[in-house]
Amino acid sequence: MITGKNYIGNQLSAKGNKTFKTFNPLLNVENDWEITEASEEEISDAATLASESFKIYSKVSGTKRAQFLRAIANEIEDLGDELLEVFSAESGLPNGRAVGERGRTLGQLRAFADHVETGNWVEASIDTAQPERQPIAKVDLRKMNIALGPVVVFGASNFPLAFSTAGGDTAAALAAGCPVIVKSHPMHAGTGDLVASAIINAVQKTGMPNGVFSNLNSSSIEVGQLLVQNPNIKAVGFTGSHAGGRALYDLAAKREEPIPVFAEMGSVNPVVILPKALQNRAKEIAKTYSGSITLGTGQFCTNPGLILGIKSDGLNNFIETLAEEIVKIEPSVMLHPNITGAYEKNKATALSQKGIKVLADYETEVKPNYVRQVVTTVEGNTFLNNTTLHHEVFGPYSIVVQCENKAQLEDIISKLEGQLTGTILSDDDEIASHPNIVNVLQNRVGRIILNGVPTGVEVCPSMLHGGPYPASTDSRFTSVGVDSIKRWARPFSYQDWPNDMLPDELKNENPLGIFRNLNRNLTKEKI
Repeated sequence: MITGKNYIGNQLSAKGNKTFKTFNPLLNVENDWEITEASEEEISDAATLASESFKIYSKVSGTKRAQFLRAIANEIEDLGDELLEVFSAESGLPNGRAVGERGRTLGQLRAFADHVETGNWVEASIDTAQPERQPIAKVDLRKMNIALGPVVVFGASNFPLAFSTAGGDTAAALAAGCPVIVKSHPMHAGTGDLVASAIINAVQKTGMPNGVFSNLNSSSIEVGQLLVQNPNIKAVGFTGSHAGGRALYDLAAKREEPIPVFAEMGSVNPVVILPKALQNRAKEIAKTYSGSITLGTGQFCTNPGLILGIKSDGLNNFIETLAEEIVKIEPSVMLHPNITGAYEKNKATALSQKGIKVLADYETEVKPNYVRQVVTTVEGNTFLNNTTLHHEVFGPYSIVVQCENKAQLEDIISKLEGQLTGTILSDDDEIASHPNIVNVLQNRVGRIILNGVPTGVEVCPSMLHGGPYPASTDSRFTSVGVDSIKRWARPFSYQDWPNDMLPDELKNENPLGIFRNLNRNLTKEKI
């Protein structure tokens, strides 16, 4: 049942005097449930509780944290059809997407449970003492990763489950030993309410400290700002627009004690189609990419918004086929009227630029909150000289840039901002003759794809979902996969401490049986 209230630790609270409702974009009506905004008092209380709970939770063993994470997954699963129905009512997304995203969310939680249960994530390193060393004796040093502190997670608009209340940021932070305060996304606050109730049930059933999780509602920016500025908060996770992520980053940097903001932001995800691939399978590629551009109404951060090729008959065939295929796809609904409005505004800005040509026209009107997919093309010189064309249009939009030659193609890639992904489409060993393109693209992206589409982010240890700024605020980290736990931890060293006072991960006996870097050798051996 949706309460419409805030969770301040384990307690429901509704002290705020402002309420709002979520919106069903498919039906173009407000949903029935009413959500209460968090007050300043509730924000402060949640942050204080998180700070107090950190003293206990950061010392909870990996085994018990794993039990907690699995309990969260089980409680979310037990919400059953109600969660799926509210998910769809607040997003306009079909039941199949709801089921799939719930599965992804549960999988992430259970993957982090396995990860912290083994204990290897702490990256234990031990250099034993050498008192006989000359001219100076060597001290005993032991290092491991420890929890950073209370974390604020901002729910994402385009993934009501997998990147929101119990999504990857929350799962990773809880796995690391950090209490979490979620600033629930106003577009799917009902979904967040249900998931928050599941997390609180798991907190109580596994005996975790009160305050290890809180959920705060807000339809404005003030609650998020106050959370980031609260001195009890030690890190921030964000998935969303460049404007939103940068604002939080700047706010955190201005604190008396600056804190890290791990923001995953916009990306146009450039796709480079090499000449032989265009010559041999232009139509096949165009059909594949018409689907990728419009998948989920283009509301994925990995949507292919920029396609690059060198002028040729093959590129002409690709453009013609893409125009034919894109109009065959029916317009679809976006997540919220605000997102629809932003898409139309940004699309209009792009289409107003000199030299832009729309590849396909539409004659039929669309229903409210539905949008038409648009593919455009432009000359390479025009694209190089107009950075407005480099910006993301969040939605089913893509631009095909016709490059004069390989040198111009490389020049364009080198002048792009940082991106989440880059894709190269190649035939046979063609890619081997284009090393500069590979190298230049590698410097601009977090993940490079060969002969595939960027829409699709596998949850696994080898995934890197991030990239150079402005794709993310720190290209050294991923927001997907178990390595994302590293954002919420810091390395810590013990010097000359007695064995019985060390954490289990660093004790001579290695009671957890984890891998440790022992005197520069990776081993599970005891000392």
